[in-house]
Amino acid sequence: MLSSEEIAQLAGAICATAETLGQTISATAAELMAGDLAEFSPKDIRTALQACRRELTGKLTLAAVMQRIQAEDGRPGRDEAWAIALASSDEFDTVVMTDEIQRALSAARPVLDAGDKIGARMAFISAYDRFVYDARATAVPVKWSLSMGFDPARRIAAVNTAVQLQRIPQERATLLLADLSHEPITEDGRAIAGLLTGTMARPTAKLREKLKAVKDSMLAMRRATAAEKLEIKIAAANDLAARRALLIQQANQSTTEDRV
Repeated sequence: MLSSEEIAQLAGAICATAETLGQTISATAAELMAGDLAEFSPKDIRTALQACRRELTGKLTLAAVMQRIQAEDGRPGRDEAWAIALASSDEFDTVVMTDEIQRALSAARPVLDAGDKIGARMAFISAYDRFVYDARATAVPVKWSLSMGFDPARRIAAVNTAVQLQRIPQERATLLLADLSHEPITEDGRAIAGLLTGTMARPTAKLREKLKAVKDSMLAMRRATAAEKLEIKIAAANDLAARRALLIQQANQSTTEDRV
């Protein structure tokens, strides 16, 4: 929540923004708008007001400011959310998703399991839009979590990617990686645990290649300079964006094929 002094400053910024759009707002109206926006962070409000000055051609409204604040809350759009939900259907893959995606997928799961992809997508989007609206209306921040798959190597890669994209904190990632050491069910499982605990194990040749790639990536990240770390994060974000774009394309193609 903003302090009374911050609300007064925000009211002044609202008046100034309205003036740049050729509009005059009374001090009382500006204070009311500032009070309604007080639950958001000052940074998000400033960014939203800047976007209003650049984008609006009509009057400045509370709805216009809130729309731009909410659009920057990190929640995926409905199509990207559906693609992420579909990716989680691969039981061997580990997927990073929001609470709203998880809940919407649960709502659509019976339809999806029945083989009706079109109906499942409609049910998912309807539920997702409702959950996102409710979260934004109550100013609930986005929360990313990992849906763990069966493939341990993919888990490690997903955890490190989520950290690089700042979707989960480093402390939580450390705990997640430590948890993997308690699942040495197979030789490959013991090899994953060995990577984390330092104990010796003999993974398969295929897993050795995966482990080496993950280990090299972690070492490179640890030794990299600030500029190099930024490049690694950008590369990881681009890879994730490309994968999601492919999943969205596949989901759309599947929907089109079902309609034919």
